[in-house]
Amino acid sequence: MQVYLLVILTLSYRYKLVNYVFGKMAEKFKSNNNVVYSCKYHVIFCPKYRRKVLVNAVASRLKELLAQIAIDIKVEILEMEIMPDHVHLLIDVDPQFGVHRAVKRFKGATSRYLRLEFPELKSRLPSLWTNSYFVSTVGGATLDTIKMYIQNQKET
Repeated sequence: MQVYLLVILTLSYRYKLVNYVFGKMAEKFKSNNNVVYSCKYHVIFCPKYRRKVLVNAVASRLKELLAQIAIDIKVEILEMEIMPDHVHLLIDVDPQFGVHRAVKRFKGATSRYLRLEFPELKSRLPSLWTNSYFVSTVGGATLDTIKMYIQNQKET
């Protein structure tokens, strides 16, 4: 089996696209100045006491905030679903930034803004999010399987 390495430099000096092509299958890698990577994680976090507060306007605003924070910290959200009592994210994170830092930023900033914009969250919860979260690397299951799982959350 022949392996071809294609490096395509983008306009940004920090991010390059690297493709390893194995026959018909290609996986896209990212890189920064020091690392070529493909670090995809399935992340789940919940409101304090698993309260069902992520509904209607709160859920919509949470999606907007997560998308904006992802841009700010250069994390790619591949899939996202907001359930009434938890959040599913499929994210691609630079390993030098780290998944823990990304989750801390997501939870910290969304808590701050949502509690300012929706005062009822302050009165119902001492803090918006629990201290813990779930994270799993995506590799055993295909990305498409994880995406379908997240997309179908509301149907089950």
